[in-house]
Amino acid sequence: MTNIVLLNNVEHHDLRVMLGHSAAFGDAVNQTLILPTEFEDAQREYPILLQQTEDGRTQAVVLLGLDRDENLYLEQNGWTGRYVPAIHQRGPFLIGFQERDGRREPMIHVDLDHPRIHRGEKEGSQPLFLAQGGNAPYLDHEIRILRVIHDGLEVGQAMYDAFAEHELIEPVRLQISLDETTRYDLTDYHTVSAEKLQQLDGAALEKLHRAGFLRAAFNVVQSRGNISRLIDMKNRKREAAQAAKAPELA
Repeated sequence: MTNIVLLNNVEHHDLRVMLGHSAAFGDAVNQTLILPTEFEDAQREYPILLQQTEDGRTQAVVLLGLDRDENLYLEQNGWTGRYVPAIHQRGPFLIGFQERDGRREPMIHVDLDHPRIHRGEKEGSQPLFLAQGGNAPYLDHEIRILRVIHDGLEVGQAMYDAFAEHELIEPVRLQISLDETTRYDLTDYHTVSAEKLQQLDGAALEKLHRAGFLRAAFNVVQSRGNISRLIDMKNRKREAAQAAKAPELA
């Protein structure tokens, strides 16, 4: 259940948000949505893959783990990746729209039932508003995150349509073998073809560049190198688990 309301500094003057990342906050997932406005940061850390949604649209996700509910970047002390996807930074906040002067304007809403939200002082939390009513630094940060999400959703489908127009999107199958008995066969993903990207003529490259999509295409291609890093992280986790189970030597 959710209890989503328009955020304001009168009714919500004492709201605070718990910081950090954990399974309790919904961070234990093996993939998560990533938006074009984040590709530059995300490609340095995660493999970026494309998926087809049930309604036929294209979206991008970053791979965080190999098993169900496994986020290899999530440890007891929080999220270890250098960049945290905006969906996991936004916490209890989201964008809603209200009609104003005949236009739909985005407004910040808050889910009052979100596990991060509480009222009054609590260790490890940050206020949303200052004592005099203005935005606290944390809320200003969340506003920037919501703008990244909003702008990414606005441009996303146009970008994927442009990739499809130039036949850059192709299926990819990730076959990962950790040992003789532990294998992963990841299907239903797509990527940007490095070969087809290199074969584009000048006019096509210029068109993608002017639209702001060319760099994003290269970001997807370059991010594939992070798959080997993900495998290394998985192997380290397995080794640590095996060491913990091993009996202590006398």
